[in-house]
Amino acid sequence: MAIEREENNATFVYDEVVRVTGAASPKPAQFAVEGKAAPGRASIGDVARLAEVAPITVSRALRNPEMVSPDKRLRIQRAVEETGYSVNPHASALKSGRSNVVLAFASNLMSEQFSLALRSCATVLEDAGYLFLVGQTSYSYERETAAIRSLHAMKPAAVMFTGVIELETNRELLRGLGIPIMETWALPRDPIDMLVGFSNTEAGRMAADILYRRGYRTVSYVGRRGGRGALRLKGFEEGCRALGMTLLGQHLIDDVNGLSDGRRCLAVAISHAERPEALFCSNDVLALGCMMEARRLNIRVPNDLGILGFGESDIAAEIPPGLTTIGIDSAMLGREAGEMLIASLSGNPPEGKLKRLDLLVSDRGSV
Repeated sequence: MAIEREENNATFVYDEVVRVTGAASPKPAQFAVEGKAAPGRASIGDVARLAEVAPITVSRALRNPEMVSPDKRLRIQRAVEETGYSVNPHASALKSGRSNVVLAFASNLMSEQFSLALRSCATVLEDAGYLFLVGQTSYSYERETAAIRSLHAMKPAAVMFTGVIELETNRELLRGLGIPIMETWALPRDPIDMLVGFSNTEAGRMAADILYRRGYRTVSYVGRRGGRGALRLKGFEEGCRALGMTLLGQHLIDDVNGLSDGRRCLAVAISHAERPEALFCSNDVLALGCMMEARRLNIRVPNDLGILGFGESDIAAEIPPGLTTIGIDSAMLGREAGEMLIASLSGNPPEGKLKRLDLLVSDRGSV
């Protein structure tokens, strides 16, 4: 069972986020061979050895050429060309141990909700003089691990993730950085540092309750196999069980790339002898794809099939009869995350390092 907690006489549910032991294995970095560094990965020491000068001389030649003799400058230039050395854009951060760069890693840059949150967070941080840079992990442990390992060299001021870190080794690496870490989009009991999120388990329970109150008793689930999708499925199963509803099937996919994924899921969901009365799609993209496929197959929504989504997509209201969906205020999430990061970076970390957002329901015509 999910863990519940009472706060101000209101009950909310923690997400039992999976914790994965053992590290992912990103592709190993290339190393120098026979004294020659791999292109783009050479160090200033590699250049110095090849040019037969001290590293400080290389630094002077690159920054203040007039301080170095023409002969040494020529040798250094040849060594730079041969090794492929490039000046580290984070050199000032390496000297000071801290930069004004805040890095954010999105699970999927195509997500409207992630983009909205990141834009809001960027506005808050940039107004305070920070540079906000965004990368993508694509729901991949390998890419996440490679990104986190790169942080030791880049030395950002803080890091934000549109999700929570499941790999224990990566959690330890992030703690070891000694900088503010912001996780989002879930509600675990044990964030690495700070968190602004919501309970995906509670969202699943809420979905079951909405469908039950609309008169549906036989339902199916469509969503991602892992991560937050698994948490929403867990809550949906608990909600269906508590309400006496029949959960006919779980139509799971590894990743959501577009509306075509929803179309395929609907085809599978209705292929069985007993069809569900309604679907809970743990992602609006899947839900919208299901609605489009239903229209193609002349399945009336909601008369023949109810469809409930999650995420509050911009076009949820535009596809008839309008997608009823559960979601959060993504812009608020970004603002809250940005303000908490600034407080921590200013030496005044917030007293409460976990901020829970309320789930919202946009009631339209699909259920």
